[in-house]
Amino acid sequence: MFWASYLLAVLAIILAWPVPVLLSRAQWPARSPFTAMLLWQAIALAGGLSMIGAMLVYGLEPIGDNLIAGLRALAGMVLFNAPTTALGFWHIFALSAAALLTAHLVFTLLLTYYRIERQRRRHRELLALLASPSAQSAGTLVINHDSPVAYCLPGGARSVTVLSDGLMAALEPAELRAVLIHENAHLSQRHHLLLWAFAAWRQALPWLPTTRLAQESVSSLIEMLADDAALKTEGKAALIKAIAIVASGSRSAPREQGYQQATAGPDALSGSGGADSARTTASRVSRLLAAEPELPAPVRALVLAGSLLLLAIPTALLVVPGLLS
Repeated sequence: MFWASYLLAVLAIILAWPVPVLLSRAQWPARSPFTAMLLWQAIALAGGLSMIGAMLVYGLEPIGDNLIAGLRALAGMVLFNAPTTALGFWHIFALSAAALLTAHLVFTLLLTYYRIERQRRRHRELLALLASPSAQSAGTLVINHDSPVAYCLPGGARSVTVLSDGLMAALEPAELRAVLIHENAHLSQRHHLLLWAFAAWRQALPWLPTTRLAQESVSSLIEMLADDAALKTEGKAALIKAIAIVASGSRSAPREQGYQQATAGPDALSGSGGADSARTTASRVSRLLAAEPELPAPVRALVLAGSLLLLAIPTALLVVPGLLS
């Protein structure tokens, strides 16, 4: 497994810096947001697997020709007091680092989930006091707020879409339908799970470019996917106007939007708050105005094949017996 550990380390570096930087600057993801989102997930998973795998493979190299054999030998050392003389200082150090990093990632994932769920629970309690059911749409609550605000609050059977009466007064019927379809797409497509995973990934490794670029890109891509869902039944002009109106609400009520972003996952038709919201809104409106065709099927298939290959390479280097030993 000597060469496998070095190849995994090189792959981890490539997926941590040049690949996410290049993908974040590419123009094609707007033409096929679903395909691009799968690629981002593959980059994050393969990068994490390569990072941990490089340390594991290096640490286990003296006692096994692949991950499974090495882990079995390590278990014998830990559980049955087998001799540990084959492991040097740097092998033990690498194994300890891999274990600590894995524990850190899992703990951060669970901690992020706990915090999000706690915030959503508090948000639901506030909505129970301040909001009333919409007479026009099931699963929709209306809050008394002059600014145009719209967002969704995930929660399984308790998922709701929240609108302000200021928004409802500002929108025409077609525009309001576009907003509702957009928010319902966030819920039905489980976008909050993606945001949770990438938020946890960024919190665990904030110094890694992949985590920041992936979170920002995925947040923008899911907004585009929700826009596409609205376009299936509503006109482009109605959707663009709705985006502009809700974006004006996010600028006039930044504190409310920041709280919604923390609690609700996908944050309304206007994206997330602050500068990211302005960039996301501008990119979405430009995408709708430009109306570029979707990537050809062969190109999408090529990207998906590349995503699978990204996951297959580190997996093969870890588990294939004697590979590159």
